[in-house]
Amino acid sequence: MKQLLQISQRGVEMPASPIRKLAPLAYAAEDRGVKIYRLNIGQPDLPTPQKALDVLKHINRKTLEYSPSQGYRSLRKALVNYYERYQIKLDADEIIITSGGSEAVLFAFMSCLNPGDEIIVPEPAYANYMSFAVSAGAVIRTVVTTIEEGFCLPKVEKFEELINERTKAILICNPNNPTGYLYTQKEMNQIRDLVKRYNLYLFSDEVYREFIYTGSPYISAMHLEGIEQNVVLIDSVSKRYSECGIRIGALITKNEQVRKTVMKFCQARLSPPLIGQIVAEASIEGTEQYSREMYDEYVERRKCLIDGVNRIPGCYTPVPMGAFYTVAQLPVDDTEKFCAWCLSEFCWKDDKTPDGKVGETIMMAPAAGFYSTPGMGMNQVRLAYVLNKKDIQRALFLLGKALERYKVVEK
Repeated sequence: MKQLLQISQRGVEMPASPIRKLAPLAYAAEDRGVKIYRLNIGQPDLPTPQKALDVLKHINRKTLEYSPSQGYRSLRKALVNYYERYQIKLDADEIIITSGGSEAVLFAFMSCLNPGDEIIVPEPAYANYMSFAVSAGAVIRTVVTTIEEGFCLPKVEKFEELINERTKAILICNPNNPTGYLYTQKEMNQIRDLVKRYNLYLFSDEVYREFIYTGSPYISAMHLEGIEQNVVLIDSVSKRYSECGIRIGALITKNEQVRKTVMKFCQARLSPPLIGQIVAEASIEGTEQYSREMYDEYVERRKCLIDGVNRIPGCYTPVPMGAFYTVAQLPVDDTEKFCAWCLSEFCWKDDKTPDGKVGETIMMAPAAGFYSTPGMGMNQVRLAYVLNKKDIQRALFLLGKALERYKVVEK
């Protein structure tokens, strides 16, 4: 019997994500003594700001109590100052602290959508959006972006073909996970006009705003005039401060009715993480140098990964303009099968293999897991450049060797 995780835009059952299927293979490989270079997950390896770690080590409280359901006001006021740097003007009451960005997405869906309502999402898209939609009883409808066009948005007519009486929202991730694409002013205006014309919600996941590598400006959904009451911004401190484990995100909207509804879910789960909020608040001010150094490091890692992928025969990836991901096309028919083979059968050993390891391999995320449209992304993978440059170079060397061997095996 197939495991079921999500429902497609056609209302049919879909199998569990191919990304999750690889985890048992990775654990088994590690048990055999194989070193795995993990480019499959967006877990930064850079250290958390020392200021935040110092606060964590010296928490002087006698009781670790519930925090307010909307989060500590001091953290929300600090975030007001943070968003001001990006010309996003907010009041502390317009910010609700959540248990990670994931809870912010889920609460947004559950507060704004009824069962059967539809959300239009450009694909490829972050895989968990699908499961959050299922939890809310909503349906994801997708417009396809392509690697050949650098994953830019399709023409507005493609969106309008999907809009019907059940359409209630558009969801974007900007900069994008998994493609690293950064939406242009023209594209954001296109989305704004659709939202306004059809009175839709705009859910905008902007957790990667720190990571923009071009001269192009960052256009937040909060910058778009005329749809202030339609926008629900999703945010998280996980990536910008390398704090994925503290589980602190934010849901931000100027729509008071939406906030009131969201607060009902917040009160039902009592409070966001107390310790996480303390660490997050300590991370906001006085870490500008940390942010600059982190940004510079990702610029170098991006160049290392993109140049390296495009040097491997048969491989191609466009240059991502933001976040720390890219989608790459490989010379194989089925990357889910290839990624599984890399973990279960491929094992490279030479004089550079670390002592104590029987060999090395690479772990990637099959891109089909980021599409809802059947058959899309079958020859693509998402790569996260979250390792240091030396490890990225080694991982790409292993990818090249794995592809050479795989061609022989497939024959």
